[in-house]
Amino acid sequence: MGAHRLASRHVERIWGRRDLVGAFAPPQQAASEPIGEIWFEDRADAELLVKYLFTSQRLSIQVHPDDEAARARGYARGKDEAWYVLSAEPGAVIGLGLTHDVSRDALRRAALDGSIEQLLDWRPVQAGDVYFSRAGTVHAIGGGLSLIEIQQNLDLTYRLYDYGRPRETHLDEGVAVADPAPWVQPFEPVSTGPRTILAAGHAFVLERWTISDGAIATLPEGSVLIPLAAGGAIEGDALEAGTVWAAEGPVALAGRADLLAAYPGGAALDAILELGA
Repeated sequence: MGAHRLASRHVERIWGRRDLVGAFAPPQQAASEPIGEIWFEDRADAELLVKYLFTSQRLSIQVHPDDEAARARGYARGKDEAWYVLSAEPGAVIGLGLTHDVSRDALRRAALDGSIEQLLDWRPVQAGDVYFSRAGTVHAIGGGLSLIEIQQNLDLTYRLYDYGRPRETHLDEGVAVADPAPWVQPFEPVSTGPRTILAAGHAFVLERWTISDGAIATLPEGSVLIPLAAGGAIEGDALEAGTVWAAEGPVALAGRADLLAAYPGGAALDAILELGA
């Protein structure tokens, strides 16, 4: 039990960026392809996966399977995910759900003729916004964004539409698992002292902790802590933005800290935070 810092891995994406600096700069940046994601990986059977995403273009319009659909194909789990927006250029958007209910056949036709772009509900976003996207939600992240993605640990995406880019789409699989309907906010944030519960679903809970003078956090197995700014320490090691920590059981946090905490399961407040410890 305790906490350990997770190793990171840069992932090239066609929609990524070449201007990443500081903690996010890839090795040999001048020769690299655009970097779209930085993965922070724990053991292979971890429940949660954390990524930083950096976009210069829109991602494909896509969908992920839920637990039942994923397990039917031999995977351990589906893919619920949440996004915490770090920065957004003027006009940046995220497409989340559809503007109205349609049939699966209508969704297929829209993906084939490109009208799915107008069918998707594009909503303006800004720094500090949080969105929880259940598996089955048709979605696309827009360009000009930096965000943190917390997700169930599954690398399986079904592209419905990719704006004419020469990449594979997965229309049959995607239509089969999609919920062709508007997105509904599944959880209203709740603040209790230094912690704000940002999202809670069947797969995981996401909170933000603003700690002024240390704390002891007792966390379920498979939890992750994500500093949003430099400051404070965890188990004696400095907390820095751009890092991710796996945590379990009692974990000592010292000083002033601002961080996201995510833990598996849908029960909010399964984590315990004792201040001033």
